[in-house]
Amino acid sequence: MSVRFSLLLTLGLALLIISSITIARGVYQTPRDFVSEVFSGSPPKPKVLWITKKLKPTVREIMGHNLNRLRIRYWRHEQRSAWVLEEIGKESPITVGLVVRRNARTRDNKVNGRLESRLESRLESIRVLEYRESRGDEVRQAFFRDQFTGASLTQSHQLDRPIDGISGATLSVRALTKLARLALFLDQQLK
Repeated sequence: MSVRFSLLLTLGLALLIISSITIARGVYQTPRDFVSEVFSGSPPKPKVLWITKKLKPTVREIMGHNLNRLRIRYWRHEQRSAWVLEEIGKESPITVGLVVRRNARTRDNKVNGRLESRLESRLESIRVLEYRESRGDEVRQAFFRDQFTGASLTQSHQLDRPIDGISGATLSVRALTKLARLALFLDQQLK
């Protein structure tokens, strides 16, 4: 009886572990639904930003590798843009939806004493659309994603704030941070 009980207990624990690993994986929202939600059910037509020779070095610096795409699709209406981007976490791609808003920023020009106004890109939201890794899916939770809200890029293409990591999800955190930086940089390239 104890051998049978041990075998059932072992089998039950194995199933529990396997199910917890597969729970981390999943499609939480399709890119189409994400874009539709961002633009209140009336998404604009998609546009394309070409990754030119001029942009490639900065994109490589942000991502830490060459982007294997020549163009990136985005949606834009007025001062908001939506991006669906992917980056490898540990082993598999993480699909992320990002919304960037341009806000007018006024500052005093120290040279001529005049007020200057320019548009500044800030991250409005970030959402994990599809997570394919076996661990680290905490990056899709609001407590983590909220750190990115309002973030902008410094002149050295870093986020203007630190992003707290998650134990056991370091590579997923890095992937989302890279994608946030990339979306902000790409938004700055739009006319």
